[in-house]
Formats: sequence, structure tokens, C-alpha cells
Amino acid sequence: MIETNLADIAQKIVIGGWPGNIGLTEAEAIINMDNYFDLLTEVDLSRVSNTRRDPIKVRRLMQSLARNISTECSISTMAKDAGGANGPLSNDTVAEYLDALQRLMILEDLPTWNTHIRSSARLRKAQKRHLVDPSLAVAALGLNSKKLLNDLEYFGTVFESLVIRDLRIYAQTIGAKIYEYRDSNGVEADAILEMRDGSWAAFEIKLGFGAVNTGIASLQKVAQTIDQKRMGAPLALTVITAAGYAFRDKTGVNVAPLAALGA
Repeated sequence: MIETNLADIAQKIVIGGWPGNIGLTEAEAIINMDNYFDLLTEVDLSRVSNTRRDPIKVRRLMQSLARNISTECSISTMAKDAGGANGPLSNDTVAEYLDALQRLMILEDLPTWNTHIRSSARLRKAQKRHLVDPSLAVAALGLNSKKLLNDLEYFGTVFESLVIRDLRIYAQTIGAKIYEYRDSNGVEADAILEMRDGSWAAFEIKLGFGAVNTGIASLQKVAQTIDQKRMGAPLALTVITAAGYAFRDKTGVNVAPLAALGA
């Protein structure tokens, strides 16, 4: 297993998983990402929608997505952010922008898991916002690894998006899908892996090792809430951290750093 620390993870987020950035220094990758972000906002979004889009508004929208990555950011919130001093954009315009970003495979919202639960709680349907690679969020906000390390709250949300990206890649190799789980009682898991046969595993994502116990408790609540007579017992419950070591808690929940995962 490759040992990592927060500085390593921050740098990997900035560089991203793009083939052209592999092996580059952080400074070199930032130049690439800045150039790509300019192309995306000034050319690509207009090209894919066959409509001239205001690059300034597109940039503001991307910055709103970046600030609210790994959250349920509403269209109305993004409309206010993208509109600027002239007032918010219309919700329809923002929806068109988001549709274009999805067609460009830039925006990859995480769908909610449609499953069976034992309680009277209702499944929440709003999807969490994710970009195809968290380096785009960093580029949109003009950040580097040092700035991420100085803002651990935001670092945590971008780290969650990094893990979701990697879980999606690993899941594709085994024919599985990645979802999120949240219900009206506040029970949630950052990621659910569901196999074609319906078997499933749940994950919580925690940047700091000090939040592991919170993640373990959340996963236990998820397992208790899901109707296991219909869905089966989870294949695994795992808290994914940025660093540290892998172990199994006395409750049976796994704790593993991101570097320990693999397809």
C-alpha cells in the first residue's frame, strides 16, 4: 500500500486524473487546467449547445458548482451565483447550462439509491453535485494544494468528490453502480455500491481520521435502516479516509485510506 498524507492528497486533487497531467508537477498541471477551464467556458459550452453562451456567466456557474461540490446545490442558488450584479439567471437557463455540461461529460451528479427501507422515512431525491474530476473545481476557484490545506472544510468536500470519482472507476470494472443514500430521518451514506445482482456495500468518506467514529456510526444506522430481508446484508461497510492505516473496527466496519482501494 502507498502511504499518503494530506499534502499528497491535496496535490493529487489539483493535478487531477487526466492522462495528460500524469507525471506533471503541480505547477505544470495548474497551467494545463487553467487553459482547459478557459476553453470550456469560452468555447466548449457554446459549441455543444449550438448557442452562444456568455463566458462570464459560464465561469460563474462553474465557480458555483465548484464551491458547492458534494452538496445538493439547487438550481436557484446557481442562478443567483451565475447572474452577478444584473440579477439571477432564469432557472431554465441554468438548467440548459447544466444539460450542456452533462453532454460534455463535465458534470456527473451522483444519483440517489432507490432501495427498500424498514422505517417510515422517505428517501430524498435531490442529487449531490459532482464534476467529472475535482481538479476542475480547484481550477474554477484558482486554488492550489497549499490553499486547500489552509481550508480543511472545503478540502473535505473536494476529497469526497475525489473518492466518488475513484469509486465510480473501480465500480465500472466489476459492472457495479455508485449511488448515495439519504433519507428524511437524516440517515445517510456518502456512497452505495450496488452490484447487478442487487448486493450492496456502503461507504462514508472522512478527510480527517478524527471523524472515523462518526462515519462508523452513520454506516451502522444505514445498515439498520435498510430492509435486509429484501436487499440482503451489506457486503461491506467502509469508512474511507485520506491517510492513516486500514483496519476493521470491533463493530465489523472497515476503515481504509483511499490509497488502499483498488479495482
